[in-house]
Amino acid sequence: MPAAGPAASPAEPQAPADAEPLRRGRRRKPKEDAKGKKSKRRERLKRRGKAEGEQSAPEESGPGDGGLQPPSAKKAKKSAEGNGAAEQSGGAGRPAPASGHGEDPAAQEPGSDAEELTEEAREGAFSNFSLSQNTINLLKARGVKYLFPVQVKTFQPIYDGKDLIAQARTGTGKTFSFAIPLTEKLQSISQDERRGRSPKVLVLVPTRELAIQVARDFKNLTRKLSVACFYGGTPYKAQFDLLKSGIDILVGTPGRIKDHIQNSKLDLSSVKHVVLDEVDHMLDMGFAEQVEEILGFAYKKGSENNPQTLLFSATCPRWVYDVAKKYMKDEYEQVDLIGKKTQRTATTVEHLAIQCRSSQRAEVLGDIIQVYSGSHGRTIVFCETKKEANELALNSALKQEAQSLHGDIPQKQREVTLKGFRNGVFEVLIATNVAARGLDIPEVDLVIQCSPPKDVDSYIHRSGRTGRAGRTGICICFYQRREEDLLKQVEQKAGITFRRIGVPSATDIIKASSDDAKKCLDAIPPSAIDYFRQSARELIEEKGAVDALAAALAHISGASSIQQRSLLNSTAGFVTMVLQCSIEMRSMSYAWRGLKEQLGEEVDRKISAMRFLKGKMGVCFDIPMDELSHIQEQWRDTRRWQLAVAKELPELEEQPQDASRGPPRFGGFKKNGRFGGWKQGRPPGRHLE
Repeated sequence: MPAAGPAASPAEPQAPADAEPLRRGRRRKPKEDAKGKKSKRRERLKRRGKAEGEQSAPEESGPGDGGLQPPSAKKAKKSAEGNGAAEQSGGAGRPAPASGHGEDPAAQEPGSDAEELTEEAREGAFSNFSLSQNTINLLKARGVKYLFPVQVKTFQPIYDGKDLIAQARTGTGKTFSFAIPLTEKLQSISQDERRGRSPKVLVLVPTRELAIQVARDFKNLTRKLSVACFYGGTPYKAQFDLLKSGIDILVGTPGRIKDHIQNSKLDLSSVKHVVLDEVDHMLDMGFAEQVEEILGFAYKKGSENNPQTLLFSATCPRWVYDVAKKYMKDEYEQVDLIGKKTQRTATTVEHLAIQCRSSQRAEVLGDIIQVYSGSHGRTIVFCETKKEANELALNSALKQEAQSLHGDIPQKQREVTLKGFRNGVFEVLIATNVAARGLDIPEVDLVIQCSPPKDVDSYIHRSGRTGRAGRTGICICFYQRREEDLLKQVEQKAGITFRRIGVPSATDIIKASSDDAKKCLDAIPPSAIDYFRQSARELIEEKGAVDALAAALAHISGASSIQQRSLLNSTAGFVTMVLQCSIEMRSMSYAWRGLKEQLGEEVDRKISAMRFLKGKMGVCFDIPMDELSHIQEQWRDTRRWQLAVAKELPELEEQPQDASRGPPRFGGFKKNGRFGGWKQGRPPGRHLE
């Protein structure tokens, strides 16, 4: 044991990163140090132990408790500042002492060992920033344990009063990036509590739903400041009352803010901080004139006392920087967490593409939601038009309960709809772009886009409604054969690669439906089961245990009938087959010869949508479901050819625009030019996808 002290001494400078063993070494080292150093070391350890004991006080009392909390928080903060971020990380990794300090959300511990702390968590530790203990407690209450990268990069410049443009992927916490430092800044100065005081912070956003959300985020960060939210479609009287009471932070849409200014109800001369959220949308043709008019009341040309200007978005084209310069000081900060990286979408989202005709969309949607989100998950479906959103929400083919959200719906109903979706009253929200920007509903598992948008930025913002705050998500894009170029354009400009898949198979749907039904059974209380025991016994006697339970599961899941669909283009009543070849094929005529050798000449009337597999070592095609058993009976695999039903869509060769979609013609069969159709009585559309 005496040798333990010297052995640990050389490692002492790395103690904060090495946690428990190094702390023991450091405590033993004073035995061989001079008396002066020994007494200083003991004094420091004593102070640290005292601080650690006091840091647990806010944890026990929780946010919102008054009384003794502020003194404890002050000492805790002082201790954290003295020890630094590394010391706090090390403290999070120690075994919990009796005081209960082992659970320290400020240190953002994802595990029990200090080594498990990510670099992101260390950089975002609360102790690295000028945060009051009250703010830290409120953040912890919301489940925030450390600041995200965009918040880390922007906190100090905003707190120091610098103008800033920030670009970061969707779902990375941009709202808190400006809300946290602005709230801290206002709370650090003496409060103006006069009635009728003008706002110090003005936040302009493009949509009403986003305004409500941003205002809520500000309210979750402060109990001292007055936060108001002004947007159209709501009565003016309540907003007049708020203006008379006095406002510190005002969030709103340009239209309603402009109305209050023109009616001389709102004075922006005292504004010190201006935020344009979703700035690329705020400065484009739709809002630019209104925004410029509003800011004209807060800015004076050439003045050094103009408000601090903060611009945020996930997409910042070059023109945004050019337009923004008229509102910003010559020296401004630029934070770009996307930069020259090719992928502009959230990295936590998987991008899938399914070929589907518009007529099949509603039925396919129900199956996709069932498999990828389940009956308890949440899904947002984006449409291009309000009419399409309404029709889809009311379509009886859609199995899940759904509601629509778009600009023609009255504001009160929009708020009720969005609240119901957040609270899980219904699982599917069918929306236009009104829900594409900024809305933060972390529980959204799946986003479906009914067609590839012509504007790639719209795809980025829509897909960003899932995979938020570190969660993973899936974005599925429907496309038709003629929209493949649009899909490739999205891939190139957004820096992503779609994984082409087929619609869920009958097996996938049955499994997902069964899993949901079993979850429903687990949720039924035992007391309710007793009422059905007699009926269950009778049913088992009549049908048998397995058949009775299977029928019950089918009824609960709503999957009483399941339709087989093509994996190639989602057409109902077709099944996709894969024909593999032992050698590479130069043309599809080789595959047609192989099929006709066993299935006869008439097979070309049954097969449609034939495509090469990647590498041309086979083809896949569709056949009517009622022909499947007949083909399987006739076919025998050989060393050259193997035929099977496709369980999932295989990777396919790119199809040239002028590729022939039908079988080759032999013995006098000729394609009837470019006008479609085949000679000898063939139906013209048989082989089209």
